[in-house]
Amino acid sequence: MTTPPKQALIVAHGQPSDPEPPELWLADFAAQVAALLPDWTIRSATIAKPETLENQALHLSDDAVVFPMFMADGWFVGRVLPRRLKGHNLRILPPLGFHAELPPLAAALIQDHLSAQDWAESETHLLLAGHGSAKGDKAALSTRNFAGSLAELLPEIDIVQGLIEESPFIFDAARDLGDRAMCLPFFALEGGHCKFDIPQALDAAGFTGLRLPPLGHAAALPALVAQALKESRKNT
Repeated sequence: MTTPPKQALIVAHGQPSDPEPPELWLADFAAQVAALLPDWTIRSATIAKPETLENQALHLSDDAVVFPMFMADGWFVGRVLPRRLKGHNLRILPPLGFHAELPPLAAALIQDHLSAQDWAESETHLLLAGHGSAKGDKAALSTRNFAGSLAELLPEIDIVQGLIEESPFIFDAARDLGDRAMCLPFFALEGGHCKFDIPQALDAAGFTGLRLPPLGHAAALPALVAQALKESRKNT
């Protein structure tokens, strides 16, 4: 029996107003994943760039897997992605935000920053900045659940949540956190929310702590995605 080729498509939302930079970033990320999986073909596409997702799917065989670089199992993962991939027999994996190894990865990242700053966990505040949504509760729930998982791994750190589109808003959560604080955007890519909305809210709140890149830019993330793809083949 011939073993099906190992193929995967990594999908992210992207930036509708300026789709090319996120598309290029995701392509580079996919190349990093591919370097860890030499016997795989790894493709990438953002939803925001017209026709790219459909064109990439044309090159994939049946039973290829799709890895959603999303933090919540909301509208785009549950509705848009399956609709755009209609006609292709591709298996959509759980999104990045649901991966069991993501909280330990984030905890290690935070501990590295604590060590670099020589801050004690008990004296540090962590602001987890998420998206939220006025149209449903899945985005806020994903951020809240992730904060809970981090709290179990970092029990001495004060973890607060702030959202862009609903309460608790980032502006309110970021006030009065002091200098020994860091903001970690719970986002996969550095789009407009991370470049503009979060910094503007932090500035307005007088936030003076560390401003970290979005979690999806963590150096260890390609290895996490590569492992998730490998694990996906064990169940087929």
